[in-house]
Amino acid sequence: MSSRIDPQVPKPSSPQRPTAAKPAAAVGTPATPATAKPRPAQPAAAPKSAEGPKPATAQLAAAPAPAAAQAKAAPAPSPAPAAAPAAAQAAARAPDEAAPETEHRGRGFLKAMPAWAVSMLVHVVALLGMAIIRPSVEQKQPPRVITSVPSPDVEETFEELEDELPLENPIETTVTEAVVPQEMTVVQEVQVVSDAADIDAAPAAFELTDFGAETAPASDMLSTLGAVGGTAGGFGGRTNSAAMAAANGGGKDTEAAVDRALRWMAQHQMPDGGWSFDFQACPSCQGRCTHSGDKGRVADRCAATSLALLPFLGRGYTHREGPYKREVENGIAFLAAMTIKGKGKAYGAGGSLYSQGLAGIALSESYAMTQDNRLGMPAQLAVNFIMEAQDPVGGGWRYSPRQPGDTSAVGWCVMALKSGDMAHLQVNRLTVMKTIEFLNSVQSDDGAGYGYTDNSRSSPTLSAVGLLLRMYLGWKKDNPALVRGIERLAKAGPTGNLYHDYYATQLMHHMEGEIWSTWNAKMKKMLLENQSTKGHESGSWFEGVSGGGHAAEAGGRLYTTSMATMMLEVYYRHQPLYRGQSVEKEFKE
Repeated sequence: MSSRIDPQVPKPSSPQRPTAAKPAAAVGTPATPATAKPRPAQPAAAPKSAEGPKPATAQLAAAPAPAAAQAKAAPAPSPAPAAAPAAAQAAARAPDEAAPETEHRGRGFLKAMPAWAVSMLVHVVALLGMAIIRPSVEQKQPPRVITSVPSPDVEETFEELEDELPLENPIETTVTEAVVPQEMTVVQEVQVVSDAADIDAAPAAFELTDFGAETAPASDMLSTLGAVGGTAGGFGGRTNSAAMAAANGGGKDTEAAVDRALRWMAQHQMPDGGWSFDFQACPSCQGRCTHSGDKGRVADRCAATSLALLPFLGRGYTHREGPYKREVENGIAFLAAMTIKGKGKAYGAGGSLYSQGLAGIALSESYAMTQDNRLGMPAQLAVNFIMEAQDPVGGGWRYSPRQPGDTSAVGWCVMALKSGDMAHLQVNRLTVMKTIEFLNSVQSDDGAGYGYTDNSRSSPTLSAVGLLLRMYLGWKKDNPALVRGIERLAKAGPTGNLYHDYYATQLMHHMEGEIWSTWNAKMKKMLLENQSTKGHESGSWFEGVSGGGHAAEAGGRLYTTSMATMMLEVYYRHQPLYRGQSVEKEFKE
């Protein structure tokens, strides 16, 4: 009887206590009992490898082969009895055999799923992954602080603004003895510099304050004023000059003299729109008028143009109102172009900070009276240049920027700042406060008298300048030094030195009362009697009003005519400071 190896079939047992498989039967083993089911014939098993038993994974892989052979040989249709022992055998195997079986079942589960379910599962997993992953948040850069360092040279301020206001080259005009109508030069619109905290329009060397925090009205400032007593920042009386003159000490005779002076001034306008102290250079005059300015000043077109424009503005005539719109338009365009070209510096050859102060007054008044946006920028630039040019130690101005000051130049520069303030331009309060330090350094008699560069020797002319500045800087009408100084000047009366008389006339007008009435009568008589009535000089002044000082010789007939005309406009050019006007409180000490 040939021997065979029985298949290793474990006995059924409890899952909690698996039993080891029975050892293989030896050759000659007795046959199974009759009660057991007959075993089907099995093919001979391959002899065991000499290397020993296979690992668990190998056994799992080899197990299906005998089972398949058994299924083919089994006569019974149901394999259930054999399946149970096989399950029991699998449960009895080592724990490390469970992981591969689980993986095998998972793969079978995915294969059994329909395609749409697999696709949905993949998309769900992808969406969950996208929700979990957070993009990196870009960190904000800390703000950078840019520190602006002022240029040591005042002339290099406002480099980017040079070409923004194309006001150069106004239309050329030919003026004869009779005023010839001219074509108006249309200046292109530019953005207004309404707030000089618009730091592109202000020097980096100082910080602007809210000195003019309220912006000026957008409409024509003069159109909203009352005829008498209106303020409009001090320019309101110009809207009705005849009524204001009659109410404050002038009359038809003074107004007629002003008309003649303005006619003479218009006849001497240069073809480029400006004015010149040199009458030989004026095509309409060609030297027929005597007393041009001296050789050192004839090149100063800035001062000449400013002095010519101020009487037109003082009468209330602008490039939008009055019979001289064309002349004023061309003159203001010429002056604004010089200011833009100089980056705030309005003067050129032959000029100084005296000229800058005059230009600041003219540009500020023109802007305040018209609210023409084209003039906002050059007016602010001119004021900025004055503030930048102040002597940082003594607080004054002289001929060149940052020189120790003199009272004469300080007078023009402070009046320019006051005009800018009344035009709602930005003015640095620290600049104003520094000016008070200068006045303190040149005053005598507790402020009743003033000297030129120090307090060693006061003069009536410089005392008139200093006292007027004290008024604008906040001194009350009853200040003892102010009263004492004005009484001293009033006792002497007009001198024929128009530089002295110009400032003293304003002092007396602001004080009002008897002291003004007495001064005004003398002043009117002097000017009306000395206005020229001959030939091409008709309407101008020089003889009889050019005494004392050097200003008349420096500026010639154009200078004396301008100063005399503004004196006759005092009735409406500025309202009395102590008549409840707002000027005082804004320029307080």
